[in-house]
Amino acid sequence: MPRFVFKLQPVLDQRAREEREQMLVVSELERERLALESRIRGCQQMMSDERRELSEALGVGRRVDVQAVKMQAGASLRHNFDAQRAVLELAGVFKKLEAARAELAQCSAKRKAVEMLRDQQRRAFEKELDRRETHELDEISVMRHARGRGNVA
Repeated sequence: MPRFVFKLQPVLDQRAREEREQMLVVSELERERLALESRIRGCQQMMSDERRELSEALGVGRRVDVQAVKMQAGASLRHNFDAQRAVLELAGVFKKLEAARAELAQCSAKRKAVEMLRDQQRRAFEKELDRRETHELDEISVMRHARGRGNVA
């Protein structure tokens, strides 16, 4: 029995590889996005802790260590600067991620187009196979009928 051979299978394989590679690009950018968001949350938490510690130190009513206050303010500014830098990096990653997702959608569409062509050709192949089988069965029936008539006479 003949079997279906899709002549464009190498093209389909290439499109699937391109799609997988693009998925890796998107996943790497997602990982980078998550790391930046985590870094921003960490900076925000550190700034919050610094403010709370400063409020506690000033609210107790004891003597204030100006040097410690300066150090806490400096640490808070550094965390604020780090958070702002991470936000800018995150904006760049979002743009790259958007472009990578669009490219992934294109890769998927290209692969699906070739898959649709393959499915269409497979259906046509199976239809032709069914047509041939039906024709052969009809021919066998006609030959049996003709043999049966030849033996009767």
